[in-house]
Amino acid sequence: MERVKCLIIGSGPAGYTAAIYASRANMSPVLYEGMQPGGQLTTTTEIENFPGYPEGTTGNGLMDDMRAQAVRLGADVRTGTVTKADLSSRPFKIVIEDEKEIEADTVIISTGATAKYLGLESESKFRGQGVSACATCDGFFYRGKDVAVVGGGDTACEEATYLAGLCNKVYMIVRRNVLRASKAMQERVMNTPNIEMLWECNTKEILGDESGVTGVLLQHKSGELIKKDIHGFFLAIGHHPNSEIFKDYVNVDENGYIIVEPGTSRTNVPGVFAAGDVRDPRYRQAIVAAASGCMAALDAEKFLSENK
Repeated sequence: MERVKCLIIGSGPAGYTAAIYASRANMSPVLYEGMQPGGQLTTTTEIENFPGYPEGTTGNGLMDDMRAQAVRLGADVRTGTVTKADLSSRPFKIVIEDEKEIEADTVIISTGATAKYLGLESESKFRGQGVSACATCDGFFYRGKDVAVVGGGDTACEEATYLAGLCNKVYMIVRRNVLRASKAMQERVMNTPNIEMLWECNTKEILGDESGVTGVLLQHKSGELIKKDIHGFFLAIGHHPNSEIFKDYVNVDENGYIIVEPGTSRTNVPGVFAAGDVRDPRYRQAIVAAASGCMAALDAEKFLSENK
C-alpha cells in the first residue's frame, strides 16, 4: 500500500496551488485531478481578473500554467477520481477508482462544486441534445440560433454575454424581477442588444423532438404561459459542492459545503483540510480558490511538523 505525506483530492486553482506550496515545503504531494482536470475554470473562455495576466488569459491556459508549475516543483499529478474515503483515523485511507488504496498523513479536499439542474424530466431527456450547463463548452454548436439561459447571478450573466457573441438571440429566464449579479455584469447584460430579459418566469417544460430542443415553455408569475422557440437551453442556477464521500467525517453546512475553522482551511478532522469551491458558497472565484489552496498547504505543513 502506498503511503504519502500529503494527498490532494481535486484539481482547479485550489488543488494546483496547494500542490505548488506543498511541493516547495518538501511534502511530496500527490494530487488526483478527478473527473474534470483543471476544474470548472476549464469551461471558461476569457479571464481578465486573475492577477499576473495583464492581457488576460483563458481558463484552460491558466489551469495549464498552474498544473505545469506544480509538476515542475515536484508534485505528483495523477489522473483518477477518489471513490471512497475513510477519515476516521490517521493515516487516512483513500480509494482511487474503487481499486487503488492510499494512506495519507494529511488530506486536502479541493473537489469543487458542480452545476445544479432544474430537475425536469424533459431536462434529462434533452441533456446533450440542446440542454447544457456550460455555455463555453457547447455554445459553438448554436451559432446564429436562438438560445435561453436560466439564472440571475454572475454566472448566468457571463454565460448570456458569451452566447450573445455567437447566437442570434439570447433569452435570460429570471424568476425574480431583479438580477443578483454584480453591477458590472448587470450593465454588460443590459447593454447587449441581442439579450432579452424574461422577468419573473419559471421554466415549466423544455420542448423538443428527435432532433433535440426546439423550445421552452415558461410560466410567468401572473400565471401566463409563454413559449419561446429556441435550440439551446443553458443552466446557470448555482452549484452543488462535491463533498458527498467526506460527509460521514467532516462537518458540512445545510447545502453540503465543508465547514472550516474561520481564517483557516482546517476541518473538524485534524489533518484534513478543505480548499476552493467545496468550502466556498459565497465567492467562487479562481483567485479566492487559489488563496485557500495556499492556506491548506501551509496548514498541512504546520500540522505535519507538530505531529511527527
